[in-house]
Amino acid sequence: MIVRLDFTSEAFFRDPPKAIATLRMSGPVVATRFPLVGDVWVTTTHDAAAQVLKDSATFTLRKEDGDVAGLRWWMPRYVRTIANNMLTMDEPDHTRLRSIVDEAFRRRAIVAMEPRIRAIADGLADELFSAGSPADLVQRYARILPLAVISELLGLPLADRPRFIAWANTMSSLTNVVSFFRLLFAFRKMRAYLGRQLQVARERGGEGLIAELVQVEREGGQITPDEMVSMVFLLLAAGSETTTHLISGSAYELLRSPDLRDWLEQDWSRVGLAVEEFLRFVSPVQFSKPRYVRQDVVVEGVRLNKGDRVMAMLAAANMDPAIHDRPERLDLERKPNRHVSFGTGIHFCLGHQLARIEAACALEALFVRWPKLGLAVDPAEVHWRKRPGLRAIAKLPVTETRGTPATAHKEASIDRSLTAAG
Repeated sequence: MIVRLDFTSEAFFRDPPKAIATLRMSGPVVATRFPLVGDVWVTTTHDAAAQVLKDSATFTLRKEDGDVAGLRWWMPRYVRTIANNMLTMDEPDHTRLRSIVDEAFRRRAIVAMEPRIRAIADGLADELFSAGSPADLVQRYARILPLAVISELLGLPLADRPRFIAWANTMSSLTNVVSFFRLLFAFRKMRAYLGRQLQVARERGGEGLIAELVQVEREGGQITPDEMVSMVFLLLAAGSETTTHLISGSAYELLRSPDLRDWLEQDWSRVGLAVEEFLRFVSPVQFSKPRYVRQDVVVEGVRLNKGDRVMAMLAAANMDPAIHDRPERLDLERKPNRHVSFGTGIHFCLGHQLARIEAACALEALFVRWPKLGLAVDPAEVHWRKRPGLRAIAKLPVTETRGTPATAHKEASIDRSLTAAG
């Protein structure tokens, strides 16, 4: 029996715990229909998700012919090039490619970047209302910070940031077949751009991960030209998109929860603990990529047959009451916090340390710079993009003054007038 649930509806994104609890009532693994993917099994518990993600011998990201699960025969070659990255590879290719960039994302290297990340966050916070108030926190802040950081890490020109933002907005807008074809056009432009940047690095050298990849290639490392393009695309896209929505989702929860915000502002050393709970509760990445079942298997008492497709629902694992006490409650002091927002198994997120530090720096810089920051609209007027698998706030209008949405903009205008008069 196929369970019907609209994974792109406003109701689902506004209150995931309620929808997930209803879905879980049908079992730990449920047959459903997912946008653009089609008929697929989805997990609804922590243990079922862990089994699917950890058992790469049974659950494969590749079809029997080696093609990526989810790709269609009619998709252009450049899409296959981009999709053929370490995130969609089984062993041994996954480890071969991951080992090339692993060092750059080790904790020591990322912690060393923290002062620079904080400086970028401080600068963006200062400029939040430079174009007027209210400001969209997504586009003016949460979108730009991760893109700026990953661009510097890769060694991409700062002047190209506007095109990265445009591409990122296109990826977030994937909701239907029409937007999918719009995304294909953006992919084509991105692939061409990244190919040019790699060629520039081959000819002139440079700084950053792109130059390091070229050096690996020059030294006979096990990476092909197409794999280099897909690697840079993955780091640029995955290294920014999900963190954007972690930052905006976390800020939204603080803006509508004064008690939690006051608790955090009393001691910013608590921000690391808070970020772990935001990762669990916001769950920007809702699902894993689809996997094929290589052989008949039983997952939490549910039989899956060879050839079936299954997706681990990370958001459901993060809301499993068997693992988390009162999972529907946002508890910034939650310990332990066994969320799976970064996945698990061999595909555990390469950039988990970077995302954590970016979110922590972003929240502290934002609320320290704007201690009276407030929502410019009622929370009921905040909406999510209809992007399947990604919990992404579309716009988050904020003002400099904390208060009711109806008065916040007026108070901010008065504050600016007094400042100008003084």
